[in-house]
Amino acid sequence: MSTVFTALSVPTRRAILQHLQAGPMGAGELAGLFDVSKPTMSAHFAVLVAAGLIDADKEGRTITY
Repeated sequence: MSTVFTALSVPTRRAILQHLQAGPMGAGELAGLFDVSKPTMSAHFAVLVAAGLIDADKEGRTITY
């Protein structure tokens, strides 16, 4: 349960979840919506996946959340 609270404690992660409410999006598409580096976005995605709040579907080099 604490991993969920940790994941939700960061505004960027909450914003990611809001964008994903409309449907699946690619990692690059999501990253383009924020003014942070792609490695930083990747870390945010990893925290959200670990908390069970989003799923990652990888096809080749493309990851869809």
